[in-house]
Amino acid sequence: MPIVQLDRIRTAVSGIAAVLLAAACWGASGIFVKLIMAASPVSSLCLAFWRDAAALAVFSALAMGRDRKRVKIRRPDWPGLVGMGISLGAFHVALNLGYRLNGAAITTIQQAAMPAIVLIVARMVWREPITGLNLLSLIIISMGTVMVSGLLQVGTPDVTAGSILVGFLVPALYAGWSLFGKALRAGYSAVVILAWAFGIAALVLLPFQFITGGFLPSTVPAASLIWFGGLIGISTVFPFFAFTFALGRLPAGIVSILVMSEIAFAVVYARLFLGETLSGVEIIGALVVVAGVIILLAPGAANKAVSPALRR
Repeated sequence: MPIVQLDRIRTAVSGIAAVLLAAACWGASGIFVKLIMAASPVSSLCLAFWRDAAALAVFSALAMGRDRKRVKIRRPDWPGLVGMGISLGAFHVALNLGYRLNGAAITTIQQAAMPAIVLIVARMVWREPITGLNLLSLIIISMGTVMVSGLLQVGTPDVTAGSILVGFLVPALYAGWSLFGKALRAGYSAVVILAWAFGIAALVLLPFQFITGGFLPSTVPAASLIWFGGLIGISTVFPFFAFTFALGRLPAGIVSILVMSEIAFAVVYARLFLGETLSGVEIIGALVVVAGVIILLAPGAANKAVSPALRR
């Protein structure tokens, strides 16, 4: 086999391994959150604040270490950046509530509806065209989201109005901060954008810490600190670099489809570590959502509404 072909194979394999590793790490996010909440009486607001503050510290250090001159944000870009930070902070609060009310597996599946929301807003704001495949994917993703979110199971003990509301807020807020990220002008690295966005998110959530009873829960056992370290290192910072590495070796469309394996990882983790199981309707809904997103990301339907480098 020619050396050039071998190099291409190695590049593709390394890219696939990187994106699957990123998906496996992102899939563990709900597990870490639920383990933290089980070990200490921390509120969703408090945990979201500390997650954003810790991520701010890491990404700021990385941004300053690369090139301090490129950390500055141009004045016209501030509105989009502020919107991104606010929606990011709200997203993490909703995400924590989702993990608490709906479980890690269900909430991860619900996030997958985000591209459909982005597609609709991109059409309304930027007049981006919607193809037949786009429309088909919107219908499929909507059907799957309804099935997963419990609208077909209202009346069962685990399905409440609050859990349904949070289920729809998670992908909506996820789409919100992704769209604001798109609105930022070119010229910034993803590390710089994330550093500023996490900083604004932490600043927005800061006043609420006084309302909810302080910056820290009454007890912070060692286990909580270990799980929190995993949440930041394994499920927030590391997968960003693995995902970026994969984008340099595979087409963005392929990477975006492969990263959908996050759902499978989350379901397996939730079963092994939390004892969560999905109902028949939820399993079918998850498969429907995945099918819809794959159609949306297909070469003939792909849109550029979301920068692949800005995931969480």
